[in-house]
Amino acid sequence: DGSKNARPAIILTVQKQPQTNTIELTRKIESTLSEIQKTLPPGIEINSNIFKQSDFIKVSIENVLRALRDGAILVVIVIFLFLWNFRTTFISVLAIPLSIIITIIIFKFFDIMINTMSLGGIAIAIGALVDDAIIDVENVFRRLKENNSSSGSQKKNALQVIYEASKEIRAPMVNATIIIVIVFLPLFFLSGVEGRLLRPMGYAYVTSIFASLLVALTVTPVLSYYLLPKANFMKKEGDTWLVEKLKTLYKRTLNFTLKHPKTILISSLAAFLVTIAVVPFLGRSFLPEFNEGSLTLSLVTLPGTSLEESNKIGNLAEEIILTHPEVKSTARRTGRAELDEHAQGVNAAELDVRFELNGKSKEEFITALRKSLSALPGTNVTIGQPIGHRIDHMLSGTRANIAVKIFGRDLQQLRTYSQMVKAEMQKVQGAVDVAVDQEVEVPQTKIKFNRIAMARYGITVGDLAEAIDIGFNGEAATEIREGQNTFDLIVRFDENNRGNIHKIQNALFDTPSGAKVTLIQLAEVVNEKGPNRISRENVQRKIVVQANVSERDLRSVVDEMRSNIEENIKFSQGYYVEFGGQFESEQEATKIITMLSLVSLCIIFLILFFQFGKIKPALFILINLPLALIGGVWSVFLSDGIISVASLVGFITLFGIATRNGILMISHFQHLMKEGKEFTEAIIQGSLERLSPILMTAITAGLALVPLALGSGQPGKEIEAPMAIVILGGLITSTALNMIVVPSLYFKFGKNIE
Repeated sequence: DGSKNARPAIILTVQKQPQTNTIELTRKIESTLSEIQKTLPPGIEINSNIFKQSDFIKVSIENVLRALRDGAILVVIVIFLFLWNFRTTFISVLAIPLSIIITIIIFKFFDIMINTMSLGGIAIAIGALVDDAIIDVENVFRRLKENNSSSGSQKKNALQVIYEASKEIRAPMVNATIIIVIVFLPLFFLSGVEGRLLRPMGYAYVTSIFASLLVALTVTPVLSYYLLPKANFMKKEGDTWLVEKLKTLYKRTLNFTLKHPKTILISSLAAFLVTIAVVPFLGRSFLPEFNEGSLTLSLVTLPGTSLEESNKIGNLAEEIILTHPEVKSTARRTGRAELDEHAQGVNAAELDVRFELNGKSKEEFITALRKSLSALPGTNVTIGQPIGHRIDHMLSGTRANIAVKIFGRDLQQLRTYSQMVKAEMQKVQGAVDVAVDQEVEVPQTKIKFNRIAMARYGITVGDLAEAIDIGFNGEAATEIREGQNTFDLIVRFDENNRGNIHKIQNALFDTPSGAKVTLIQLAEVVNEKGPNRISRENVQRKIVVQANVSERDLRSVVDEMRSNIEENIKFSQGYYVEFGGQFESEQEATKIITMLSLVSLCIIFLILFFQFGKIKPALFILINLPLALIGGVWSVFLSDGIISVASLVGFITLFGIATRNGILMISHFQHLMKEGKEFTEAIIQGSLERLSPILMTAITAGLALVPLALGSGQPGKEIEAPMAIVILGGLITSTALNMIVVPSLYFKFGKNIE
């Protein structure tokens, strides 16, 4: 049965095929429904606004596109403030649209769909798309100005200067981009839900970064040749006002750090150790919660509850829900047909609830809703969201975040243990919607074969079982056509031979000898009580206690539940507990990301070793990773305090960006020493000359993420926001410390590798 806003209705669900454009298909369905509505008799109305996945997708895409736009605007402003002229800004910023266009062309060629995750990947990369172009333009710009101030034979042709300037930073630029791609490799090995969600983001990020490198290697030098050499601002000596001020401040800082390298290094190590000490206090969860604007409520009453009674409870639930001002509409489905791929009895119902918060927090609304629904008699209520509800179902087979499975032989003993486990779970703060599988003893009519009597009449167990099945359940014998409609003709016993135990006992069955005998002559037919269902996993009987988590992280709730159960419940031999749900996927994803990140670090080290030919420079650059970790961890600690799979991907991205700055710095030190600069002079000059490109790339990458970070919880930004917060925090510390620690480290330990 079904209802809408507590009034009778037929609920029809339309599902799309995989790889189909949801928004386009929804538009076609809406058009078709409009045509159907015209042909319906008066009083029948089609309402297609119960729940549409396309609504969430549209809002999500709009939010991500706005973040992408705002990030691009911030990038343009930052580049202009540093370079202070339109030509260099134009050359640098052109990398953004060209990289995005190339990415879209590649997606089209490989038939990869654009969705919120792939757009999110581009939005996260938007600040990094100009990095290679900025590095190239800044170096060309500086070398052209140096060439203009030269005289006589030292002055070179502009084309030669641009070629040499681009060539100078080509190797570190290409290697830095390759490293960014390598650190993303763990993302492509994630399996399950997290893999399906995050891989499109990885494809978009990596493709756009490679596209930006291609633009920087080809378009940027050409535009530099046509737009920069003859420009009036090339005659002006010195840097822009902003860069001059920053260099003055940085030079004072640099002089102090090179005088006290040990103090700087010890302080950085202490900051890193304090950060590591904070990590155990951070919460853990699988994925951030989606904000879909709809809820999926599950109502389960006792098995055996009639459809009429279930409808009364369902209508009461809808009336309670509709009293909340945030709720726009409700739609209820009670029971599912036996041939449905997700069949359920009439004691179970699902509700789709559309809501608008109007300034109220979602947690407050759901808490109030949960409290009001607790008045429903004898009903387990589970509150989720459409996507989250289905993720839970796929991961644990239940409607909730956590599934505690109790295994054993005896069903009655399992039920006893389930109530004990439920009591322990309810003690845990943050555990909500705690419920045991509704299992009860229900009336059953059992037919127990009398094999001796059956042998006397020459009938086998298989033959009798088949005859009983056909006689009482029926079998399609042929088809009947009425106009354009076709119906199965079902053959079975009439009402005189089925309906109660006495009729069943006296039902006649044929025997091989041709005689007809009653069923009571062949089997014992009795009314007994038995379990309404028996759940099994890996052949073993089980019962499940489920729970959701509210206002707390998933991992700590699971750990406390596990601890309570182990301390307070002693299971008999043959009975044991397993935990399932989102946390399992979180643990698996964390393990994969950690293991493959270590492999990525080894590959990065090899790339750096081949570039510099020495171990020390490679190690100096890898120092950037713990420096980046400091800001990333503290940004999580100061925001929601929870590390999810999305946050881990943020750390991956951060490590790639942070490594680039170290490569630029140390490669320039070595380049200056090859030109004949003294060791200390090369460090000071190299640091000052790399200040502008490193700050520009870091600030553009960081500010481009601000719209995503500020949009935490908005539809479409749920996964990208935690990533943006980690990258933003990490960039602040890695950039600041990179400018201080790497020169100190090189000054202290790098003298013998020039």
